[in-house]
Amino acid sequence: MKVGIGAALIAFGISFLACLLLIPLLRKMRAGQNVLSYVKEHYKKSGTPTFGGLAFLPAAVLACLFFEGVYNRRFAVACAVGLAYMLVGFLDDLLKKLHGKNMGLTAWQKLLFQTLVAVFSGIYCVKSGLSVMKIPFGFGKVDVGWWVLPISMFVNVATVNAVNLTDGLDGLAAGSCLPFFLFIGLLVFGGDSGGLDTLCFALVGALAAYLLFNTSSASVFMGDTGSLGLGGFASSICLLSGTAFFIPVIGIVFVFSVISVILQVIYYKATGGKRIFRMAPVHHHFQQIGYSESKIAYCYAVVTALVGAVCLFWV
Repeated sequence: MKVGIGAALIAFGISFLACLLLIPLLRKMRAGQNVLSYVKEHYKKSGTPTFGGLAFLPAAVLACLFFEGVYNRRFAVACAVGLAYMLVGFLDDLLKKLHGKNMGLTAWQKLLFQTLVAVFSGIYCVKSGLSVMKIPFGFGKVDVGWWVLPISMFVNVATVNAVNLTDGLDGLAAGSCLPFFLFIGLLVFGGDSGGLDTLCFALVGALAAYLLFNTSSASVFMGDTGSLGLGGFASSICLLSGTAFFIPVIGIVFVFSVISVILQVIYYKATGGKRIFRMAPVHHHFQQIGYSESKIAYCYAVVTALVGAVCLFWV
C-alpha cells in the first residue's frame, strides 16, 4: 500500500505542476474549446483551454515509473493502450481546433482507431491467457476462453465511448473516474497485480490534482484527449486484472450516460420527435431542470464511490 500511496502523491505533484504550466501555454496558443451550440448554459465556456488530458494522464504513467519497471509487461500494455486512446483523442481535439468548430474525427474514423487499439489489447489477452474474469458480488470467477478476444474488443470500445459521453460538465468525468480507479485499485491490490494497482492509485492522484483546475468553473477541459485516455486506462486495467465485469457496475454512471443517449434516440425516432429527457446524455437533462454542474458532478462521484464500496465489501 505504501507504493500505491507514493505513486498517488507523486502523480498529484506532477499533474498539478503540469496543469500550472500547460494552462497558460494553451491560452497563449488559443487552444480553446468550441462548445456545443445546443447547450446554451455552456456559451460562456467558449474559449476555455482544452487538451487537459495531456497534463494528468502522462503524470500518472511517469509517477508509476518510479515503482514499476518498463519490463513489467501487464503494466506496460495497460499504459500503451491508455496512451494510445489518449492520442486518438488528441488527434480529434487537434482537428476540432484546426477546423475552428466542434468537428474533429468522423464517427467512423474514431471507431476505426479505437477498434485497432482494442484488437491489440484483445490479442495480448489471448496470448497471455488472461481469460479468467471475476464476477461481482462474490459470484466467483469464470474462464471465458477464446471469447476474451471479442470481449476485450467490446469492453475497450464501449468503455472509452461511455467515459467520453460522460465528459460534459465541469468535473463530471474526472470526478467519476477518481473513485472508479480508487476502488478498482483496491480490488486488484495485492497478489500478482502486475503493477495495475499502482497505476490505479497514480491515476487517482493525478485526477485529484486535475480537479483543482476542472471543477466549476473549469480553467481547463480534458477534451477527448483526456476522456478517451481515461476510458482506455479503465478498460485495459480491468481486462488485464480480470475485473472487466466490474466496469458496468462501479462505472454505473458511465452506463447511465450511454443508455440515456440510446433511449433518447430510439424514442425520438419512434415517436416522430418526442423526447424522454430534455437533453441527452442525461447529465444535461439534470442541468436543464435546474441542478448545478457542481451538484451533478458531486452526485455522480458519490454514486460511483458507494457502488465501489459495495463491490469491495461483497467481493
